[in-house]
Amino acid sequence: MEPPRLRIEIRPHCSLSVREAQRFFALACLAPAAIALYLAWRGFWPVLPFAGAELALLGWALHASLQRRFHAQSITVTESDVRIETRHRGQCAQVVFPRHWAQVKLRCPAARLHPSRLTIESHGRRCELGSFLTEEERRGLAVRLQRLIGRVNESPSWRQGAG
Repeated sequence: MEPPRLRIEIRPHCSLSVREAQRFFALACLAPAAIALYLAWRGFWPVLPFAGAELALLGWALHASLQRRFHAQSITVTESDVRIETRHRGQCAQVVFPRHWAQVKLRCPAARLHPSRLTIESHGRRCELGSFLTEEERRGLAVRLQRLIGRVNESPSWRQGAG
């Protein structure tokens, strides 16, 4: 019989679909393009490259935002180890820590406006979790993982940690 395991899947919240992003981009382009074309028609043609750069930057930002939907992390906790699988597009990376020696750390940000960093560490290795989560979500995940994994040299009983 396979030992019990708990799996936590985390993904960024991406409420904007590709179709909605295309609609937003088209609507957002209407006013600047219309104004730029009117001004160019009136003789202020240098406005056109700036309007084009503005729209290209908006398109790049939307594309970068939509790429987040391909990012996911799975944390699998068993009685013996903690396995973290990070997926982005077709690439997959996996890190395994012995549960008995793993530490969950929520590190304070270096600067006031920067986010905290949630890591699992053991034997000089470190893996960051949930860089795409909000601060509140990251703290909640840290508390849940600390309850499941325990402190160094302390493996909580499986029933106690899974609650």
